[in-house]
Amino acid sequence: MEIVHQLSQVQVLNQFWLLLFFIVPMVIISRMVVAGSRFSPILIIVIFGLLLGFLLVEVNIATPGLPELPLVDFMARTTIIALIVSFFVGGQELRKILGNKEMEVKDIVVPMNEEVVLGTGRTHFIFILRSFFLLIGIEGFMRMFLQPGSLDTVAGFYPLIAFIGLIASVILVDNKAQVGNKHVYIRKGLLETALIIIVLFISYAIAQEVQPIIALPQIFFAMMISAAIGAIFYNWTFGPTVRALLFAGIPVVLAANFMVGGSRIGDAFAIEGMNAVLFYGFFGQLFWMFGGIALVMFIAKTAHTRNLAPGMAGSLSHSGLTGACTAGDFGKVAAQRAPIMINIPFFGHIFVFSVLAISAEQGSLWFIPTAIIVTIGVVLTAMALNNLRNANGEDRKEVKALMQFSFGWQICAVFGGLALLSMSSMSFEYGAMAQTSAISHFGLFAAIQGEMFGVESSLLIPFIFSMPFLVHPVVFFMFGKAMENNGEMPKLPVYIMAIIGLIGISFAIFAL
Repeated sequence: MEIVHQLSQVQVLNQFWLLLFFIVPMVIISRMVVAGSRFSPILIIVIFGLLLGFLLVEVNIATPGLPELPLVDFMARTTIIALIVSFFVGGQELRKILGNKEMEVKDIVVPMNEEVVLGTGRTHFIFILRSFFLLIGIEGFMRMFLQPGSLDTVAGFYPLIAFIGLIASVILVDNKAQVGNKHVYIRKGLLETALIIIVLFISYAIAQEVQPIIALPQIFFAMMISAAIGAIFYNWTFGPTVRALLFAGIPVVLAANFMVGGSRIGDAFAIEGMNAVLFYGFFGQLFWMFGGIALVMFIAKTAHTRNLAPGMAGSLSHSGLTGACTAGDFGKVAAQRAPIMINIPFFGHIFVFSVLAISAEQGSLWFIPTAIIVTIGVVLTAMALNNLRNANGEDRKEVKALMQFSFGWQICAVFGGLALLSMSSMSFEYGAMAQTSAISHFGLFAAIQGEMFGVESSLLIPFIFSMPFLVHPVVFFMFGKAMENNGEMPKLPVYIMAIIGLIGISFAIFAL
């Protein structure tokens, strides 16, 4: 215990490397376990991360929340950085779709697929390392300017963390990948890193300016700005920064969050009202995920992952599916469509975050606007399902129908869920956390992590968000079976799990 105390208080540089050896092997091992199958490595990251966090506490190396290992929480709070890249790519794809622009842009890189570790090629291994250093370097750079007087135990080391992270990320470029123009490729990476930092500064400044009027979180403005940049530079071919964060940014962030969440397993159940939150979150995963899939399969008459994976990733802003789609686990078509679907519902987040901000201030759900928004969501979802059924496999029609579905089912899930939870005995803050975990909603997670609902919710959300991920073996198993079946999702199990989810959330709301 004394050694860990010294690491956390004095040898922060050693903690940096300790974090590296926690996170990167977790991501690589997860890819190794699923190598040769159609299953997503995020499934293994969920289990591995929660177990590691739990064991660190159980063997008395750390306490809940891992305050002895502050860089783990430091990494866990880089969610917004990984999302900015997804928003940028989504903005590009939206411009191409809505502006009838050329969909294929000639790439300048051919990855080296020689395996360094089973399941991970050389270039992808470099992407994982680069993502780690990018996330921690950019976060350190931001905190160096925005939180210089922080009481954080690592506050004095922000410049060092930023320097190591950013410099290492520049160096980590695969020299064996086939690159058309290496100097241009490297400069693209530097420019992309600089743009991410600029977006973070501008979005933070805007969020601070509008806070006295309405407490919209930084993630909302970061989304708007990065999506707009993507729409303007729709023909930008990716440099190493965007490539790395698209491939491994979300898995790395989730690995750190699951460690923090796993460390709280032991004591969080003792908190009054937590059982209902966790119960709703767990069964909400089944209901909102498989209920949405069931609607698409039953009404739209399509069961292919090219529609289901990006459609559900976008409609739920679902962190696990988002990471799996962008990493290419569900095929090239799903990977291309996912950034579009992730962006579409975020344009509706001006309603989500404004209503939630007002609701947070008054301590209860703002009901009349919620009822109006849910009605709009139901109408949009019905239109989307009809259009998807009539698309007849045509790419452009399917994409437009999925855009409608992503927006419609998103507001049905968010506001419909909050309306249901308002009937329970949960406080509004607990209800918001429960709904965030029930749909694995990355945007709401980032907002709560940013203290939209106070410090207590900010500290609890990694655990609340992590626990329903225990149902993700079912989610990824089903998508894995679909990929093994030429992309066709089995229907009967989906209907059964949707019904189980409905029964579960009803029990959480009315019986607990």
